[in-house]
Amino acid sequence: MLFEGLELVSALATLAACLVSVTLLLAVSQQLWQLRWAATRDKSCKLPIPKGSMGFPLIGETGHWLLQVFSKIFSHEALQNYLPKIRLVIQDTLRAWSSCPEAINVYQEAQKLTFRMAIRVLLGFSIPEEDLGHLFEVYQQFVENVFSLPVDLPFSGYRRGIQARQILQKGLEKAIREKLQCTQGKDYSDALDILIESSKEHGKEMTMQELKDGTLELIFAAYATTASASTSLIMQLLKHPAVLEKLREELRAQGILHSGGCPCEGTLRLDTLSGLHYLDCVIKEVMRLFTPISGGYRTVLQTFELDGFQIPKGWSVMYSIRDTHDTAPVFKDVNVFDPDRFGQARSEDKDGRFHYLPFGGGVRTCLGKHLAKLFLKVLAVELASTSRFELATRTFPRITLVPVLHPVDGLSVKFFGLDSNQNKILPETEAMLSATV
Repeated sequence: MLFEGLELVSALATLAACLVSVTLLLAVSQQLWQLRWAATRDKSCKLPIPKGSMGFPLIGETGHWLLQVFSKIFSHEALQNYLPKIRLVIQDTLRAWSSCPEAINVYQEAQKLTFRMAIRVLLGFSIPEEDLGHLFEVYQQFVENVFSLPVDLPFSGYRRGIQARQILQKGLEKAIREKLQCTQGKDYSDALDILIESSKEHGKEMTMQELKDGTLELIFAAYATTASASTSLIMQLLKHPAVLEKLREELRAQGILHSGGCPCEGTLRLDTLSGLHYLDCVIKEVMRLFTPISGGYRTVLQTFELDGFQIPKGWSVMYSIRDTHDTAPVFKDVNVFDPDRFGQARSEDKDGRFHYLPFGGGVRTCLGKHLAKLFLKVLAVELASTSRFELATRTFPRITLVPVLHPVDGLSVKFFGLDSNQNKILPETEAMLSATV
């Protein structure tokens, strides 16, 4: 009994020591952080430092590519070149979803779709499907451990992330070398082509390591947030069949969908998509209500005043996209999915600056926003034209915000192909369990 009592006392003492150590560490960290920010205050400004601004160190923004290069990668001409390829990738994916006898996990499949789009269209790699599947699994391991603590120990998230990155770069190097050797038969310039040519225009020959890093960053930029928005789009079309039907009516009016329901063959162009005003409203509303990321960081370039306090030059400031959308006075019934709020009759987003910023704002706005919107519009057109789908669970899943907005169970949905009259094609033995969209 004596030894058991001593073990208990020892355990409690160890726990107390750990708690004291952690408390001391946090207190010292906060004090150092306060000193850092206090030392940077603008002495010429008499306003006080805002209370509550002395937090703990947080990771800021990641690196970025040259603005001139990205402006070419996401230019109007480049997007028009990407469009037919994006449409083919989406059509192939929807056919695969419709042919699957079981319900699919939409968020997981949307991640595969955006990854395939980045590899096949944005980078122009001709990787075999089996190798592409393996590369996707490795990439997911890399993404899952991006924000791990930088502790390089066996079985740590950091070590797994580093190993995944090494495997990724090895696979990407092989794809890059094959692409550089095979220049015949190309009908458009992809992002990697533009990246290489732009570097030459600036008198620089990119090394293989720079090409691999650039390729990985382009995949990263096109992956998680677009998959999140794609999942949110499908969920809202499921929840609001009237919105989907109104979208189909617009497609019929523009000749993209025949009155009998059969999608029209032919080339889909950017100007055609630009003329689909209700489609644009639907995408805008999805991005307003279900912005993939919560916010971002910016560095203060010049001391300014906010609610009677000075925000000194050099400070890092976090802005919340989601809170901005939720509290913007220009939006009525902010929790209601209502694409018509962006229509010409209401134009709620035109009543002020910086009330609607799903892609950020200023000079550091998301450079790939036009590609993301293009992808979502093509996905919406193909969903409305070629698919019927129904929720495979009793209720819609709960939404989580970390690391990007997504349904906790991935959103389980059953997809069906369509005949020429837009009736879904069912296996003979399958019973109808619920109404479809």
